[in-house]
Amino acid sequence: MLALRGAVMEKGLCWAAIGVSGLLFVIFLLDLVAGIPFSSGTPADKSSPFVMVDIMGLLAAAIIAYLGYNALRDIQ
Repeated sequence: MLALRGAVMEKGLCWAAIGVSGLLFVIFLLDLVAGIPFSSGTPADKSSPFVMVDIMGLLAAAIIAYLGYNALRDIQ
């Protein structure tokens, strides 16, 4: 069995990074807006100590998605 090498593996890793960061972006956004799945308070409870964690998670997911997209453009 041959391992994937070269551009095929690199493109797959870029797409995986974009996909995982997109999923995390949606999860953090849902938690920030609707309180699903992690917040135990009400959806509009902005006094929760985890609001900053949600915002930082959104920012980190967006940065990872951009880096994956930028690397994918370099490969193609």
